[in-house]
Amino acid sequence: MRTLRKTLATAAATVMLLAAGVVAASPASAAAYNGACGSGYSVVNSAPVRFDLGTVYLTYNSSNGYNCVVTVRTDPGFDMPMSAGLRRSGDPDSYKSDTGEYGYYAGPVYVYASGSCVDWRGLIGNQATERYETNCG
Repeated sequence: MRTLRKTLATAAATVMLLAAGVVAASPASAAAYNGACGSGYSVVNSAPVRFDLGTVYLTYNSSNGYNCVVTVRTDPGFDMPMSAGLRRSGDPDSYKSDTGEYGYYAGPVYVYASGSCVDWRGLIGNQATERYETNCG
């Protein structure tokens, strides 16, 4: 009986700690940038895709004025809908995207944007991440 009480007390304490947020969950691991944009491109911004599905990376090459976007999955594997899209802010005709069924990443997509802000997005499954008017200059 004493063992049962101790087990119940331990379980109750654990539930209370979890409810109070005292026991921390392990941090989500972001999908690492994979270098898909090529040499000369540096990561200048990134955005997580919900449910830790992956990360959208915006890169820039200061020597040629091009931005590049890539959507990278946290857990590569079977093919699923993915996309990476990029445009100069306020210029819908500049929109470029790579959309398909991929197991690891979508992109790279390049747009010349020296002196401009950019809008960029990524999709994994049915979860989209979008950023508008960022990285101006």
